[in-house]
Amino acid sequence: MLQQVEGVEGAEPVKVEFDNFEHGFPEGFGPGGWGHLAYAIGIAFATFQLVIAAWNVLPSQVVRGVHVGFLLLMTFGLIGNFTAKSNAGRAAGWLIGSVGFLCGLYQWIFYADLIARDGDPTRLDLVVGTLLAVLIFEGTRRLMGLALPLMCGACILYWFFGQYLPAPLNHRGYDFDQVVTHLSYGTEGFYGVPIYVSATYIFLFILFGSFLERAGMIQLFTDVSLGLFGSTRGGPAKVAVFASGMMGTISGSGVANVVTVGQFTIPLMIKFGYRRAFAAGVEATASMGGQIMPPVMGAVAFIMAETLGVDYSVIVKAAVIPAVLYFASAFWMVHLEAGKYGLVGMKRSEIPSAWKALVARWYLVLPLAALVYMLFEGFTPLYAGTMGLALTVALILGASITLGFSSTVLRYIFWLGLALVAAAVSRNGLDIVPIAGVIAALVAISALTRGGRATLAACRDSLADSAKSALTVGMACAIVGTIIGMMTQTGVGTIFGGWVIGLGEKSLFLALVMTMFLSILLGTGIPTIPTYIITAALAAPALAKLGVPLIESHMFAFYYGIMADLSPPVALAALAAAPIAKENPDKIGWEAMRIALAGYVIPFIFVYSPALMLQGGDPMEAQLGFYGAVVFATFKALVAIGLFGMVAIGFLFARMTLAERVLAFAAALCLLGDFRFSDTVGFAITVAILLWQWRQRPARAVAA
Repeated sequence: MLQQVEGVEGAEPVKVEFDNFEHGFPEGFGPGGWGHLAYAIGIAFATFQLVIAAWNVLPSQVVRGVHVGFLLLMTFGLIGNFTAKSNAGRAAGWLIGSVGFLCGLYQWIFYADLIARDGDPTRLDLVVGTLLAVLIFEGTRRLMGLALPLMCGACILYWFFGQYLPAPLNHRGYDFDQVVTHLSYGTEGFYGVPIYVSATYIFLFILFGSFLERAGMIQLFTDVSLGLFGSTRGGPAKVAVFASGMMGTISGSGVANVVTVGQFTIPLMIKFGYRRAFAAGVEATASMGGQIMPPVMGAVAFIMAETLGVDYSVIVKAAVIPAVLYFASAFWMVHLEAGKYGLVGMKRSEIPSAWKALVARWYLVLPLAALVYMLFEGFTPLYAGTMGLALTVALILGASITLGFSSTVLRYIFWLGLALVAAAVSRNGLDIVPIAGVIAALVAISALTRGGRATLAACRDSLADSAKSALTVGMACAIVGTIIGMMTQTGVGTIFGGWVIGLGEKSLFLALVMTMFLSILLGTGIPTIPTYIITAALAAPALAKLGVPLIESHMFAFYYGIMADLSPPVALAALAAAPIAKENPDKIGWEAMRIALAGYVIPFIFVYSPALMLQGGDPMEAQLGFYGAVVFATFKALVAIGLFGMVAIGFLFARMTLAERVLAFAAALCLLGDFRFSDTVGFAITVAILLWQWRQRPARAVAA
């Protein structure tokens, strides 16, 4: 539903898509002075987060409270800016948001008092806690629709009235003050692990990605992708897969990838002969994969690391091979589709040189390389992200300063001097204070030139845009605390866990299938973060009791939370791609499911073959050793996803008959199976299909 929203006098009307706030707000911050207000608060929000990331100056509970306060202030303020029909309506939005900000600030003002009277709340505590809950629910409803608030609302009802249900669904019962205190104070409700991660890692990495995009990283990825794959068979679709995968390393947002990279790749694919639904499905599939692509991955990876109590690098290492398999599968699908319909690549004269693009802008890779290095060297994600962001800002400002130099020699001298200064201030170890001093000096120099001032303005815009981009993720992290709080206090998670364990005693496969359907069903109405949190909280402990290591069970839930965004009827990634492709979202969703078919089976592979996640305990480890098991598991997974691609597209060397596709599907299932001689049977059928397809190639090519 679209509506023209009148602005202040002299301002142009703002066109708003009311059901699309989950994909982000429209461009800008709203009309006239209201937009300037939102812009200024966005900068204040981002500045607060930067200071907290660089200097640990406030208690964690205070940081969480102020973070939620800013989320509520900007959510209601921006919704008012974009949807209200009058200045009075916009003022009401900001007034409600201000009340939310004060609720968050309450954690700071009365921090010591709240600790002293923990468990014995005052009437004011209960009023503020209740008001906070109402505003979080309403803000989430305005941003994302009814699905997530209704689900969390059902948890509230169970919390209050669950004692009246029959066993084993009942609990002992809780008073109003117990529920509000648990929900709105402490660290197991709204201010739980998800909002802690939102207030630290997530916001910082959103900012990091925003600055890299501002520096030209999207253009670099696009040029390299075009240079490498543009001229190959079905090249435009391969460019989409590769570019979206690379973008995922810095953005970690599937929908954001669709609306940025997809603006270029979807029309390009359509131009070169791909069906509209297929082209949009390719972009949706590749973009959602950005959430599982190291090193940044999606926000869920940070929440997973905190929940499991492991270093972020452990999550990254475990995710590497499955992520590569996911993108290899998408790449294989578009290759087969191009072969089936005889689609060609782009002309060499139409594509840039990948080498020249790297030579011209290689320095943009440095922040990402530094980030990866620090993560694997044991630095915390918060520190690594802060230093990576500082390096990105230094590159952006340094580039703007050197543009004014007439001589290439002077540019080299400047960069060498900057490197020496950075090395000098870091000689006693990496410290944010001297690094901040270097950044401040670059800001002062940039302010003296016209190009430098324009760059500073662009950096300022990135701060404000990052604050706006963080709202949907942050509000989801806040409201999902309802479910976590209810489960920790009532213990209801053990009921579902008992069902999963009961199934698993008969068949682990059935328990995994139940978990998969739970993730996908939840994910059809809510974003990936709450889907993962709910599924992991319900199913992961039960799967652990069945012998599935926690990191594998959590990653299992994570994958299917992502797959839900590709699965109709909601398919958020397909909805984002639909207006670009000018195609029905449901058609795009079904095509995306077909393209991402391997993504639906990869989690089952790494549960039965832990070596795929670089984990011990693989069945083949005793025979082949750890690295031998890793190689074998990866090879078997590649063959399986290759077979699934042939089944989905119906092509290898020639168009496949129904019987051939059924055999290929049987071979893939054998490779995934865990029965005697399953691998032998699967490989034997695979070889037979390959030989048969090769023999049929000339005849069917002529017939076609």
